[in-house]
This record gives sequence, C-alpha cells and structure tokens, in this order.
Amino acid sequence: MSKKEESEAVQAAAFPAGLEPGTEEEPEDADMKRAAVKQQIELYYYQLTEGCGNTACSNQSCASSGSFSPLSKNDAAVQALELFKSKAPLCSPKPRKVARTTNDRQTTNGVRESLSTPVQCSEESHKSNLPGTEKQGARKPKFLTETGLQEMLDSCEKDGSFSPVIRTLGEVFSSVEALKHSFCKSQPESQLPDTSTEIEKHDRELSEKEIHKEDELTIDVEAVRRSYAALFRHNNSGVENALLNGLISLSPNVELELRYHCAYQQDPRYLNLFVIILENPNLHSPEYLETALPLFCRAMSQLPIKAQARLARFFSGYSAERLRGLVETIQQLITFKVLSGSFSRVHLVNDESAITCAAKVLSIFYIASILAGEVEMADTDEPDVSLQRRRHGSSESDEGQERKPTPLQVLEKEVGARVINCRCPLLPFTDFHNEPLNEQLEVDKDYTYYKSQLEDRFSFLNYPFILTPATKSLALYYDNRVRMFSERRMTVLYSLVQGQVVQPYLKLRVRRDHIIDDALVRLEMISMENPADLKKQLYVEFEGEQGIDEGGVSKEFFQLVVEEIFNADYGMFIYDDQTHMYWFNPSSFETDAQFKLIGIVLGLAIYNNVILDVHFPMVVYRKLMAKKGTFLDLQDSHPVLHQSLKSMLEYEGDVEEDFMATFCVGMSDLFGGSSTHELKENGNNVPVTVDNRQEYVDLYADYILNKSVEKQFTAFRQGFHMVTDESPLEEFFRPEEIELLICGCPDFDFKALEESTDYDGGFTRDSQTVKDFWELVHGFSEDEKKQLLMFATGSDRVPVGGLSKLKLVIARNGPDSDRLPTSHTCFNVLLLPEYSSKDKLRERLLKAITHAKGFGML
Repeated sequence: MSKKEESEAVQAAAFPAGLEPGTEEEPEDADMKRAAVKQQIELYYYQLTEGCGNTACSNQSCASSGSFSPLSKNDAAVQALELFKSKAPLCSPKPRKVARTTNDRQTTNGVRESLSTPVQCSEESHKSNLPGTEKQGARKPKFLTETGLQEMLDSCEKDGSFSPVIRTLGEVFSSVEALKHSFCKSQPESQLPDTSTEIEKHDRELSEKEIHKEDELTIDVEAVRRSYAALFRHNNSGVENALLNGLISLSPNVELELRYHCAYQQDPRYLNLFVIILENPNLHSPEYLETALPLFCRAMSQLPIKAQARLARFFSGYSAERLRGLVETIQQLITFKVLSGSFSRVHLVNDESAITCAAKVLSIFYIASILAGEVEMADTDEPDVSLQRRRHGSSESDEGQERKPTPLQVLEKEVGARVINCRCPLLPFTDFHNEPLNEQLEVDKDYTYYKSQLEDRFSFLNYPFILTPATKSLALYYDNRVRMFSERRMTVLYSLVQGQVVQPYLKLRVRRDHIIDDALVRLEMISMENPADLKKQLYVEFEGEQGIDEGGVSKEFFQLVVEEIFNADYGMFIYDDQTHMYWFNPSSFETDAQFKLIGIVLGLAIYNNVILDVHFPMVVYRKLMAKKGTFLDLQDSHPVLHQSLKSMLEYEGDVEEDFMATFCVGMSDLFGGSSTHELKENGNNVPVTVDNRQEYVDLYADYILNKSVEKQFTAFRQGFHMVTDESPLEEFFRPEEIELLICGCPDFDFKALEESTDYDGGFTRDSQTVKDFWELVHGFSEDEKKQLLMFATGSDRVPVGGLSKLKLVIARNGPDSDRLPTSHTCFNVLLLPEYSSKDKLRERLLKAITHAKGFGML
C-alpha cells in the first residue's frame, strides 16, 4: 500500500459519514483514532499478503487459505480497505506484521528501527537464534529470562557476533506481550512444545503461586538490573540501538492499548514492562531524550489511577539513590524539552505533550518519595469537617460548583497518604522543582487552565510539587486579584440595583498612635456584619497623612500592627528567648474575638500579598492546615521540653524511680501563678513507667500544643480562614511554604537585588552615584539593610524567591543637592539626587532610612 493510499484509507475510515476532517475533536483523540484504524487496516493487509500461518485456515480473505488467489500489493491494499469497511472477521491468531522485518524504518538518529515479531529468549532455546543454528519450523520463545540472556551473551561473545542478542532484544523490547512476561519472579520449569500456550502456562503458574498481591509486582528487579549490567558490559552499540528502537516501537502500542483497550485491567502484569524500561541505566542519555523517552512518558501517563498507585507503592521500596535516578531522568527530559522548545504567549509549555506527560509520570515518583518517608497517621488531623473538605479538593469554585479533586489529590487518596502527613520524604521536596520550567511557565495562563478544569487544558498547578514557592505565590496572587475584582464587580452591581453607594474596597482609616484600637475595632465590625467585605482589596489611610495607598501604605500598616500585637504588654503571646519565636499564651485574658482578629490580619496579609515580620514555630502553620501538634513539633516550638521528654524515652534505667513523674503537667503563667493539669483521669496517681512513658510523652505534647491553647488557636484559625477559605492556599502550599509566604525569605542577598534592579530618570548601571550606592549598601549591617528595604519598599522582609524578585527601581531625582532620598513604596522606587560625593550620599541615605516615618505627597 502506498503512503498516499494508506493516508486516504486511514482518513476515510477515521472520519465516517457525518464526521468530516474539520469536525471539532480533541487532537490526541484524533491521532489515536487514526493510529487504531491504521493498525486494523494493516492487519487486513498482512492477512491478504502473508496469511495467518494456519495451513487449514478457512477464511476466504486469508493468504493461508488453500482457495485464496495471490494479490499484488496494490490490490491487497484496496481489498484491505474494503474488508475494514465491511468489518470482516480477522483470523485467530491475528496475522503478524512479518513484512516490516525486512522493510525497516529510518529513525531520526540514523539507526534502523526494527518492527519485527516477538521472540522469546529462554534457557533452553536461545541457541536457535545463533548463526548457523536456525532450523525450518524452529520454535521461537516469547520472553526473556536472566539465565537465558546470559547464556546467549556468553555464546555470542564466544562466536564473536552479537547479532542474535541484538535481534532478540529488538523483538522482545518492541512487543508488549513479550516484555511484560520477561524477568518475572517465577518462571516455568519446562517448555511446552506448542508455543501458542507458553504464555498462558506462565500466567497460570503465576496465578497458582499467588504472586498477584495487592501492591506486589511480579517483576524480579534485581534480575533486570543484572541483565542490563551484563548487556552494557560489552559496550556494543547494536545492543543500545536495539533497546532504543524497541522502545520507540513499543510506546505507541502501549499508549493505544492503555487508552482504548483497558490493558491494565485485563492483565495487572502490564506494569512489569514499565519497571523494565525505567531500569535502563542509559534512559537519561541524549539518544533517548529526543524521541524514545517522550513517547514512553506519554504511554505511561495513560495508566489508570490504580495502576499509578501500585507503581508508587512499588517505587517507594527503592533506595533514595535509585529513586533519585528515576526523578533526575524525568527532570532531564523536562529541562531538555523546555530549553530546546520555542515557547511564547501563544505556544505554551502546557501545550508540549512531552513535558506535560513527564510531569504526570513525575507525580508517581513524588508519591513514592512521600510513602517512603516519615508519614504520620491520619489521627493527627484536627476534627474540622470544613477543612477536611477543602483538603480533599471538594471546595466550591467561584461559580458555586464543587471543584473536582486534582489528579495529585486523587492519587494521594488511592495510596492512602497525603503530602501534608509527610514530615520528611525520601527525597527532598526541592528535588522535584524544575527551575527552567518555572522560568518558562506563563503563570497567568496556567492559572486560567487550572480554574477552567477542562480535560484538554493541562495546568501545572494541578501538580504543584514541580513548581517553586515563588511560582506558586504568583499564582496565588492572581487568584486573590481575581477574587478582589469579582467582589468589586458585585459591589457595583449591587449599588446599581439597590441605588445605594457601597464601598468597593475594604477601607481602614487609622491613627498611628491608636492603630490597634482603630484597626481591630473596624475589622471586628466587618467580620460580624458582612464577612464577605474581607475579600475586597484593602485600602489603608493614615489619619493626617496624604499618602495614597497603592500597596506601600498597606505594607507599613501591617508592619505596625504586627509590632503592636506581639508586644508583651498585651499578653497574648509568649516569647521564647531561645528560639526567638512566639507561642499562644494559654492564660491570656484577651477574648476569643481578639485572637480571631489576629487571624484575620494574618489572612489579609496573604490575601493582599504583604509579607509580615512574624515568628511562629512551624506547628502553627501545620495546625492552620488542620493538623494536630505532636511530640515531633516540640523540637521546633519547645526545644528544652522536647529534649527532656526525649531523654525519658531513651532512658535505660528505672524510669519510675529515677524520674518520679506522674501523668500531670505543672503550668505557670506570666503573672507567677501555677496550676496543675492531669493528662488522664486520676493522672496524679498514675506513675510514669517504662511501659507507659510513650503514652505520657504523647499526652504531654498534645496538652502543650493542642488542648492548653485550643480556645485561643481555634479563634485564631477561624479568623484566618474567614479570609482564605476559598483560596487554593492549602492546595498549592505545604506548611513550610506557607511560612515562607507569610514571613518571606530569610536570605538578604543584596548581590541578587543589585543584579535585578532597574534604573530610570537618567541613571544607568554605570552611573557614578549608582556605583557609590551599591558599594555603600554592601557594607551596611543587616539592620541597616532592613531599614533600607523598609524605606524603599515599605517592608523589611525578603519576598518569596529572594531579593531578585523584588524589582527595585533607582531613579535620578535631579542634580546634586541637600535633599534627602525619597521613595515610592507602592512601586519600589528609590529616588536619589545625583550627589557629588560618596560621603555625602552615605550621610544623606543613612539619615533618610533611619528617621523615615509617615507618608506625604511629592
């Protein structure tokens, strides 16, 4: 069949009457449909030209039939199309594509790609493939074993020719049936003379030995690794080419079977072939990155969720080194495709199937790393139903419809372990970030795809593990802005309908000297009367000052509020001199409303993209995400107590006599008073022993981190979620990333700030005043650098991603003069006169950043 005829036949069959080529259809579905049609027509073609191999075949349209008249290739092509249209029956077994064996295709790297029929290499029959040993009608085995492969290698090395090995590898690695039955843990002890029943016999033996457990695969991984080592020990390029071309031939067939024929449901051993391919130590080489590995990832991405979960559990048994190797291979593919592609606002990385499918495959390894790490039990969750609904992706969308869970959440649920429960994964979370992808990603477009939840639109936000905190914070910024604009539109609509003037912003008018009273009273009124107003854009006005809030005034407002809230005079939080962190005061006299308002302030800071100078231990952010504090959290929040309890757990002496402790906790407040709390009923009379010391430690930690501050923290969390309840905050970020989002990055890298700074008004990077400025700044102390940031940006905190994300602008503000430097904190613009000397610049700059306070109009 000529290419033109084949193309016409495929198109005619793929687009039946009523469905023309211009009809709207998903591109991938159309491609896969054409591939299926093409494969079916080819089977008819080979049946007409080669036959099914059964000399007693009664099919009148088969070349093996005695009454069949031979056809030319062109006539066979036309007849194949007619058979397809009439849905004529195919012979069983189906005709094999023998003709392709001698008509190899040329691949992109110049290697001949073998598309021959599956051939087995077993312990008894590898010799039939050696030169000079082929016999007419010789039996061809159908799967590889370690012993058989090693014997073949030994024979080939002795004969000085690796052709039999190369041919066998090409045949097995291009056949789904052959590969999925290779290197299994259990092999048949004898071969049946009838080759058509060998795989069936193999299947029965595996079933009889009950190898198919829920999560166990039948593959012998160690045998696979030893076999690869033996193959590559000879440094034969033909072996590598056979594996490469076999994978290129195999992957489209795997994708087709998984997508349309439910291959995994029919045979769970289908997963074996993925393990065999992934164990190839050369999978990361450039030859694979171009074509073979993208095709393989595309096929693997079609696995159903149960199959992905089984693979994740299987790979969780790998060592950190081996799992890292798999992750690095997929990351290398993503990086290669990102750097070699031509992407723009029109052609996005989201449209590159090689990248998106690789991200899906990477999610399996990510969950494997979680399962292999330190995972807490589910009983550490807070009993908050509304939080749990959001945690499982069932929160409502902007249109009031329930959002579908993301693919990652579905996989988490299938394996029974959530990322939030993992304190320390097998591989660091940062190993899954891909910097080139994050730099190339159009976050606004990706966020649009994320919100649309369309099947044909891929969003990396559904796989947040691959994104850096800086990228996710930008996505959260877009989400918050969309909600602000939505609230503003609803306000305008309401005012038009009701005929009343409604404030489109969350406007706070405060006095500097009474900022807490003014702000918290106003927020308390709003939270009680109309909590939805908290979702409006914040607009702060300092009484008696002319500053217009374009972001800078709000930054200073939050800075001042935080300073006052954590003041020891209020007694709401306890400061730890050792950790330099704050914890909730269990004996505070402040009402729940006060703690609720502090939660609102924290939520408003995130919602309005403001970084705060707060110092909470990590357990606070875990509790905000509905996790209870445990003994492990004490190490961060109460290190002295943690060390004491740890010593008790590790003590090898007589715990009861030496510690003389009971199930009671003694507490002292800020005013010198003391109290005792029993950890269990009649705990004062229950001594701590070797047998019950773990229970004592768990109850002690639960009381300190949960029960003693339950009233205060519950109010605090309620206030926080009044602002962030509809936000994808918990879906995008882990607890440590939320801390980074609220508090900013701790690294004051002013070199990065210098490299990212822009210049305006006549200044350039080479201007003398600019050079003097950076020389002075790099010599500042850390406090002076914070003062400079506060003066220029309205905040002394470093944004997520570092100072390079700040985008500072230094503008010329006239010639040399005695004027002090000024700034537009809303836009991160620093205005400098072109001072005549470095000393004058230093004196003027230090004076400005030290005594700056308040806002005015320039």
